[in-house]
Amino acid sequence: MEASKSETRKTRAVVAGGGVAALEAVIALRSLAGYLADVTMLSPEREFVYQPLSIGDPFALGPAKRYPLAKVAEELQLELLHDGLESVDAGAHTVRTSSGEELGYDALLVAVGAGREPAFDDVLTFRGQEDGERAHGLIQDLEGGYVRRIAFVVPPGISWALPLYELALMTANRARDMSLTDVELTIVTPEESPLIVFGAHASEQMRELVAAAGISIETNAHAVVEHANEVRIVPGDRRIECDRIVALPRIVGRRIDGLPSDDDGFISIDEHTRVPGVDSVYAAGDGTTFPVKQGGIACQQADTAAAEIARAAGADVPSEPFRPVLRGQLLTGSAPRFMRHQLTGGQGEDSEVSDHTLWWPPSKIAGVHLAPFLGELPETEQVRDAPDEVPLDVPPTERAGTRIWI
Repeated sequence: MEASKSETRKTRAVVAGGGVAALEAVIALRSLAGYLADVTMLSPEREFVYQPLSIGDPFALGPAKRYPLAKVAEELQLELLHDGLESVDAGAHTVRTSSGEELGYDALLVAVGAGREPAFDDVLTFRGQEDGERAHGLIQDLEGGYVRRIAFVVPPGISWALPLYELALMTANRARDMSLTDVELTIVTPEESPLIVFGAHASEQMRELVAAAGISIETNAHAVVEHANEVRIVPGDRRIECDRIVALPRIVGRRIDGLPSDDDGFISIDEHTRVPGVDSVYAAGDGTTFPVKQGGIACQQADTAAAEIARAAGADVPSEPFRPVLRGQLLTGSAPRFMRHQLTGGQGEDSEVSDHTLWWPPSKIAGVHLAPFLGELPETEQVRDAPDEVPLDVPPTERAGTRIWI
């Protein structure tokens, strides 16, 4: 006799992470699998910070939006565990959290993101909202006449260059608005041409945009910073003297015990985002070996993984491989630019640039599920610490490896 739906055990899905890929995945899972899966979100963070908009912090355009993960859990009726992922026992289908708790799973999605380390000493490393105040101080120094020459540096190694172009273009726009005519801005990047990851057409458009803003650019340049006021470029041993240096961080993998990773700690995935050689484990986002580290790409990986997990749970969902389309909104200080490029294994030839949106909604993070979901979700009104002796009663959809306080 066939078991009734109520008697059938639901698939236990654990999504480790609290960033872009993790949120896209849990929303997609609810959409695709409904309640065929019991979903646990394992995240040490209590809020999701919309990091791409932190580029406005240095220019006093308002802080990045923040969303409480507890509200996400409530809306999606999933379990939220405030804890980190320590290790995976693939044979036993269990994970161990940072606090020592053991969780079983039928399917595991690792979306813990990547680390961001300073590439140079004695420079302003811009990682996002945590560096917004220092970057704002730099812009104030520019406005006050204390700084005139700024070098914006993409470091060697793995990084995502678009925010650096935004910082440089928005700085040039601010200088122009204030009639600062003697400002010298230079971009130093190992790319063969500006933002070539978006394709040749977009790269040429970017080169023209940078030139029109009065910004110099050094491409194919390996930057060496030995002093706070000088960038040495190799090959050629040329030197750029400057008052300040702004650099992007180097992106590094978060090695997880029990999962295979490359020498830099990034987790390998196949075209269906499965971790090779490990049963029922998937990975998505910046922590994977896929070379492009960008929110929209992380969402597409998360969608692929969610579909595979939903299929395993019994949902009638097709199995589609990860076919990345890169979508980027470039903030310039005036009208934004929208860029789209089909990633086809090489640079490809199909790229598009427009002053008008190329996708909907026209969000910085082009997630099919995430963008509309955040549009309906209330932002965090206030974040505050509270005395340890006042515990919060945790609702049924949420529990904590470390106790939640209000």
